[in-house]
Amino acid sequence: MKRRQFIRTSLGATVAASSAIAFGNINRLFAGPAAMPNLPYDLVAVRNGEPDVMFDKAIQSLGGMESFVKQGQKVVVKPNIGWDVTPERAGNTNPDLIKRIVEHCFNAGAKEVYVFDNTCDEWSKCYKSSQIEQLAKDAGAKVVPGNSESYYQEVDIPKGVRLKKAKVHELILESDVFINVPVLKHHSSADLSIAMKNLMGIVWDRMYWHRNDLHQCIADYCTYRTPDLNVIDAYRVMMKNGPRGVSVDDVVTYKTQILATDIVAADAAAAKVFGSEPEDITYIEKAADLGVGTYNLENLNINRIKL
Repeated sequence: MKRRQFIRTSLGATVAASSAIAFGNINRLFAGPAAMPNLPYDLVAVRNGEPDVMFDKAIQSLGGMESFVKQGQKVVVKPNIGWDVTPERAGNTNPDLIKRIVEHCFNAGAKEVYVFDNTCDEWSKCYKSSQIEQLAKDAGAKVVPGNSESYYQEVDIPKGVRLKKAKVHELILESDVFINVPVLKHHSSADLSIAMKNLMGIVWDRMYWHRNDLHQCIADYCTYRTPDLNVIDAYRVMMKNGPRGVSVDDVVTYKTQILATDIVAADAAAAKVFGSEPEDITYIEKAADLGVGTYNLENLNINRIKL
């Protein structure tokens, strides 16, 4: 049995020893070497705080949101809001994190901030149950649906191997800044759902991806456009039975966040937190092969923050 097949079938089953697993997996990322002084960070990993506090610390070490959002710009924040479940089930991005990101965008001078997802369950229920709609609106964002094909425009993906075209939500095509905010979780088809997988929520026909080599299509889309910033929510992590997540017993509290502009590096770091090797998640390796980014974390200057 190949290593990645073993991980797919058995890693989550060890969730009964959740505390030991959680800290053991997290330490695989946080036990790395100290960051190089006087050099910009390629990736920031922060742990042991609440979502808003961890984001404050992480974005500060990347130069603040002002490094990404300029005065008068239009920003899209893309969480995972795919499922009609409450935050405790960890199927969707943490709503407190989304609120804080929106606040930072406006503080940096954003003119408009939009939040949306092309959900799997009925969109209005997902938006409500996840608590993302209310908290994003509280922060001043415009929360819009992704449930109609009329919102999407076809684009060419010339570097794609299997995915040559895709219909992409108009907000992504029209935005000045695109911030991708996935939740780290187990996924029955993709092994893990992280930053690259979260981009399936900005296209219309995601079932085409499932029918035509899911891992390759995930990697292919990233050759078209990657987000300006990736913020991976690993506060609560669904360790098995994803993506729907049938029980809170499937969830481990990790209290971790990862920020990077390199979407491949972000996913590689999150894979380690989960307990996998990056090269064992096929779409990570395929995206690296296409030149999207790197999963060789040892070559990156990583700021590891423990609160």
